[in-house]
Amino acid sequence: MTTRIRCEVRDESPVTVVRLGGTLDLGTMRAVHEVLDRCLSTQPDALVVDLEKIDVTEPLALSVFAAAARRAADWPAVPMVLSAPPAETAVWLSETTACRVVPVRGDYAQAAALADASASPRLRARLEPVTGACRRARELVTEACGRWNVPELAGPASLVLSELVGNVVRHAGTPMHVTLTLRRPYLRVAVMDGSPAQACAANDRDPRAEGGRGLMLVRELTQRWGSTPVGTGKVVWAMLPAN
Repeated sequence: MTTRIRCEVRDESPVTVVRLGGTLDLGTMRAVHEVLDRCLSTQPDALVVDLEKIDVTEPLALSVFAAAARRAADWPAVPMVLSAPPAETAVWLSETTACRVVPVRGDYAQAAALADASASPRLRARLEPVTGACRRARELVTEACGRWNVPELAGPASLVLSELVGNVVRHAGTPMHVTLTLRRPYLRVAVMDGSPAQACAANDRDPRAEGGRGLMLVRELTQRWGSTPVGTGKVVWAMLPAN
């Protein structure tokens, strides 16, 4: 990362905080984008970006926050709030159409409160890559859909999450973190594992077996799905309509 920009990431539950310092311009905005992208991929409850110590020399560089917020609103459905911008930066933010998609608050306490209040319902669990992981995944879906009063999603979401978990058991063989998020109009399911290898279909397996239908089933049952690198591993996610 260029030394002209500093990005400090801290977990201050229930939000993740990125504190920026140094110069934000067209040359350093890419580094900021990469940090925000990595933070969002870990699926925090909310993200606050502290701008108190930033020096914005090119207003166009502020579009990096709009781009990150749009991605966050889609997947992984993480509310993002900007905090404590310097006076001139605050004026630029208010005048920039692209950045109006990102809420701005005058201090960290206000930003954290808004981010926390905007957070979507989530259910998280850590699973081992063992026999029974798919069954536990289905139990988690049933629990979440019951808690959130969307029982009609339990069936398709259970199938999708079972396939994602089964893929980890068969191919990655690492512990995994499962996350379910309801932010209408979608229910999002995601599985993070410790392998950088791309998720692959199980074309050579019995399609009637548990976890044997592969990603073809995921494509059929979801609006969209994808795989994103996270640290030394990846997160595979899918979005099911929840009207």
